Amino acid sequence: MAKNLLIVESPAKAKTIEGYLGKDFTVKSSYGHIRDLVKSEDAIDIKNNFAQKYEVPADKKQVVSELKKLAKEAETVWLASDEDREGEAISWHLFETLGLKDANTKRIVFHEITKPAILKAIESPRKIDYNLVNAQQARRVLDRLVGFELSPVLWKKVKPSLSAGRVQSVAVRLIVEREREIIRFTPEAAFKIVAVFGKGREAFKAELPERFAKQGDAEKFLQDCIGADFTINSLETKPAKRSPAAPFTTSTLQQEASRKLGFSVSRTMTVAQKLYESGKITYMRTDSVNLSDTALSAAAKEINSAYGERYHHYRVYKTKSAGAQEAHEAIRPTYFDVHSVDGDPSEKRLYDLIWKRAIASQMSEALFEKTTAKIGISSRKEELVANGEVMKFDGFLKVYLESSDDEDEPQNGEDNAMLPPLNKGQKLDLQEMTATERFSRPAPRYTEASLVKKLEELGIGRPSTYAPTISTIQNRGYVVKEDREGKARSFKVMTLKGRDITKEEKSENTGAERGKLFPTDIGSVVNDFLVQYFKEIVDFHFTASVEKQFDEIAQGLEEWTDMIRGFYTPFHKGVENTIETADKATGERELGIHPENGKKVSVRIGRFGPFVQVGDSEGDEKPLYASLRAGQSIETITMDEALELFKLPKKVGMFEDKDMTVAIGKFGPYIRHNGSFYSLPKDTDPHDVTEDQAVDIIVDKRKRDAERVIKTFAEDADVKVLNGRWGPYIEFGKQNVKIPKDKDPQALTYEECKALADAEAKAPKKPGAKRFAKKGK
Repeated sequence: MAKNLLIVESPAKAKTIEGYLGKDFTVKSSYGHIRDLVKSEDAIDIKNNFAQKYEVPADKKQVVSELKKLAKEAETVWLASDEDREGEAISWHLFETLGLKDANTKRIVFHEITKPAILKAIESPRKIDYNLVNAQQARRVLDRLVGFELSPVLWKKVKPSLSAGRVQSVAVRLIVEREREIIRFTPEAAFKIVAVFGKGREAFKAELPERFAKQGDAEKFLQDCIGADFTINSLETKPAKRSPAAPFTTSTLQQEASRKLGFSVSRTMTVAQKLYESGKITYMRTDSVNLSDTALSAAAKEINSAYGERYHHYRVYKTKSAGAQEAHEAIRPTYFDVHSVDGDPSEKRLYDLIWKRAIASQMSEALFEKTTAKIGISSRKEELVANGEVMKFDGFLKVYLESSDDEDEPQNGEDNAMLPPLNKGQKLDLQEMTATERFSRPAPRYTEASLVKKLEELGIGRPSTYAPTISTIQNRGYVVKEDREGKARSFKVMTLKGRDITKEEKSENTGAERGKLFPTDIGSVVNDFLVQYFKEIVDFHFTASVEKQFDEIAQGLEEWTDMIRGFYTPFHKGVENTIETADKATGERELGIHPENGKKVSVRIGRFGPFVQVGDSEGDEKPLYASLRAGQSIETITMDEALELFKLPKKVGMFEDKDMTVAIGKFGPYIRHNGSFYSLPKDTDPHDVTEDQAVDIIVDKRKRDAERVIKTFAEDADVKVLNGRWGPYIEFGKQNVKIPKDKDPQALTYEECKALADAEAKAPKKPGAKRFAKKGK
């Protein structure tokens, strides 16, 4: 047995480190946390100073048992979990659960997995930092208390099975408020004037800085320009420069990977974790932009050899955030001379992004020459302005250009058009001038990346919390990430050419969205309820101040139990008052009176989601109900759209002497016929389905189903051998059964099918394995 047992969180990291240490070391993984708070309400003993009750989950018992055995046999146990609060807590849980002793336990930390970093860490071990452990405990306890106490309130007052979280609720609030801002926004039109001067390669554009709110004023401007003289009043040329962005932090990596690679925040962190554990990049949870002296000299060496000395510029970046949680470096390549890595495409692309950003941060500024020409109009007092830009030295832009969230904003570092040679006083020939109607736009909806940026700006959350926060609000159904089609909008264009002005109306698509975050109806209702009754929980400043208190606990400046008590006492009173006094929240909105029966039409959230109701529950007549369709919202649905929902289900004809009925269900629109259901194709509107179309859909589905059947059995009609998406399988009642590779699906007997089904039902389920189960309507 080796003298030393070194424990890390992940098997990939263990494998990498094992290669650096000799035979005296056994390196094992804890597979993350080895214990957690019990799931029951007694997890935290509030009266006993918030003492916690932990348990080792079933899937970790074998790991713990093996680690205990190895720890007893080792002379020294090295706890080498990550260098942050979560990592410190993992080390503490290992210390407690494995029954380790101070005398032979050492805590080591490193932020890159290289042989020198590991050996250096072993030379300078420390003890567990209980301030960091307490900060993590405080977050865990506070979030558990909020979740356990708020969720039952939501079950009673909004809808069963809901849950709430401290940081997640603030994130949902940001998305709900942005959506309402967009709904309330009224676009304002104004006319933009653009002129084209010169011909061929000498042609260039100039724009009027002002816009005209009225079409008449824009038209008058064009008319005044007929036959006018255009002269260069002033010509200014001055140098300009751009500096590179700082190396990546967790937040900026998530933002840029979203913009440049289209990665979700959680995908970015998963891929970055793999790169870190295989020793390719430094630790990926950090809010520091600092680079070590070793990294700075390595970057300088690489830039000088790859691009030349002129391209190198030594820079030291300072972290702006006063509450920067960890004293790490920025995210950078472990070795700057490694330009690319092996791995799957995601790892290669993310590594490339990290390498370029880190290298660019130590490169020279890009140098430009900017020219601004102001053009006078003989018949007007306004001046047109033309801008040109020439790159004199590319500097860091040779390697990397940061992207922007603003879809309309020119990318930082992209060249403006070059201007031809011009002189002050020069007369210009106008080729054409256009006045185009442009509309103001609301603030954009959040992407995952821009939401991370906003949370960071508000001081809410820390590097380790962004990804789980964004995943949680989507998993809970409070927010959806999706693409939405825009709507056609007409706009006017007037063009002056020669002495003639032409007018035309064009169309553009507006409001199309890709990968944006939208609040669901239930997300909006829960948010409104929390804003009304638990203002502090969703208050941006309060949530940020809680984060600062966690930082103070981590620095040993505040006792964690005092902090929790100060939060919990008023919060708990609020929970009790709300349960007693609050009305049930439904988000109800009245749409008006039904044009035919004179009854009230309203929309609200119910037990099974949002629906429209016609009539009142209190009268003798039962109200009519209809569920909202995908993409519809209780906040924006109109009376016409609501009434349209009641046109289904509708009978579309007869087939085989049975009715065919079109309706919309949980899984979308379908045709019901003789007790069977047939889904409508995606491009078919359920309101427009004809009798012939319905028959075709039924016949086509039956044909496809028949082609799926390999074999049936007289012994039991519910047992079939079928062709599935991943090959043949047995449908044994409600159970789907895999067919062994050595069995011929066509030769299977009923007895063999039954035996295979029984064996699979009795086989122990693997932890985390997905069930091989069929979907149904």
